[in-house]
Amino acid sequence: GIHYVGQMEEGSLMRFLVDQLTDGQLEWAPLPATYDAVVLGDPQGAGKTFHIHSGKREYFQRLKEQFPGEAAAIDEFQRLVKSAGRGVVLLGILKMLPWFLARLLIHSRLLPRLCSFSRLASHSLKEVVDGLTSNPELRAVLSYIFPTYGVLPSKASFTMHSILVTHFLKGAWYPKGGAGEIAFHIIPVIRKAGGNVFGKAPVQRILLDAQGRACGVTVKKGQDSVDIFAPVIISDAGIFNTYERLLPAAARALPEIQSQLRMVSPGEGGFTVFVGLNGSREELGLEPTNYFMFPGSDLDGMMKRYLALSREEAANNIPVLFVTSPSSKDPTWQMRHPGKSTLAIVTFARYEWFEEWKDKQVHKRGDDYEDLKKAFVDAIMQTVFKLYPRIEGRIEYLSGGTPLTNQHYISSPHGEFYGIDHGIPRLQMEAIATMRAETAVPNLYLTGQDLCLGGFMGALQGALICTSTILKRNLYMDVVRLKMRLQAANSKK
Repeated sequence: GIHYVGQMEEGSLMRFLVDQLTDGQLEWAPLPATYDAVVLGDPQGAGKTFHIHSGKREYFQRLKEQFPGEAAAIDEFQRLVKSAGRGVVLLGILKMLPWFLARLLIHSRLLPRLCSFSRLASHSLKEVVDGLTSNPELRAVLSYIFPTYGVLPSKASFTMHSILVTHFLKGAWYPKGGAGEIAFHIIPVIRKAGGNVFGKAPVQRILLDAQGRACGVTVKKGQDSVDIFAPVIISDAGIFNTYERLLPAAARALPEIQSQLRMVSPGEGGFTVFVGLNGSREELGLEPTNYFMFPGSDLDGMMKRYLALSREEAANNIPVLFVTSPSSKDPTWQMRHPGKSTLAIVTFARYEWFEEWKDKQVHKRGDDYEDLKKAFVDAIMQTVFKLYPRIEGRIEYLSGGTPLTNQHYISSPHGEFYGIDHGIPRLQMEAIATMRAETAVPNLYLTGQDLCLGGFMGALQGALICTSTILKRNLYMDVVRLKMRLQAANSKK
């Protein structure tokens, strides 16, 4: 699901685009001004809670208030984030430029000299933040949002981190009615334009004609398979699924495809706990603010130690929890489900810890698997009870999802949340330009978060880049012009 989205303020270009895609039917609820909170240590003991505030100036000003004496470090962090954020358009430019022009630009070595986005892409988040301050708590708070793109601070590009900080500077929003409303309101727009959407129709393979061009897909329908033919095939299944599972072996072996596969690796696996509660938000003391909970301030060290543990040790050494209450963020929830509430908790978990059960049928993986899953769920809930003590004894539903759960339900090859890894290699200019919508298979295109970046907004940019490539026109400029034209028309009314 979607936990929160930035850049949805009225009048923004991305809000305008989403309004167009949903015919203006999708509504967004703003989160509180303090949309995130960072807990370092035990929330019922000696731990400290720091608040992240929306607003281009307020974000940094509130940090200074919480860290007196660290104004210079926070000012420099602000400058670097702003500097890196300005160059984010490079992501689209390098992917939409003709390949020979993109390569020429990269090999000229001008980009790192002219653009902080390119220069800072090679520096890790940990390296930059450690250079700004020796205060371990401030280092942690400046780095806290790394779980939303799934990379340790020592392996994360500072540019990637800057994109996320900038994304939420003006606040955070949640789709009214929940994340399902996004698809619900987009489908009628697709059908109105002559398209269609089929559920429970898994694609089994991409069909190629005698010349090796993509010409359709084979879709499972009940126990049968149906071939659907089309002049253009667009895959949002992710690069590994598209190339390694859906393409025939001969196409998979193409040098260009093998070159792309060598440039990327799967992201880190994830573990999720879903909680259904008897009681309203007010009764249970739940908040719409998202909580990032860490047992200490050495975020990178804790993550490294955790991922190096055996699966038996891991459950008792979880280094981060993202705790959120979807029901508290949705103003329509209480009307639809009075007296009920929900929580979702997310953390990292290595695919290898659960891999031995990958070939077992879902819900039939045996006692050892269930015991391991329960160990994680129990450890996670003990920490959540410290944050929200009133939920104890009010749980009606409790379910844990391992990397194998992600593999089964969202077809992530290694149980990852965000597709291919968002580490430093992915943000290098050569990798950005190489991972483009057009593939080595004629008529086959990539879209979504593997093409651009993870999350709702990253996938949306992937869609714009893909459609621009297919239509051979810059859809970003089309959206800007349409927005200006509609604003001018409305101002005359």
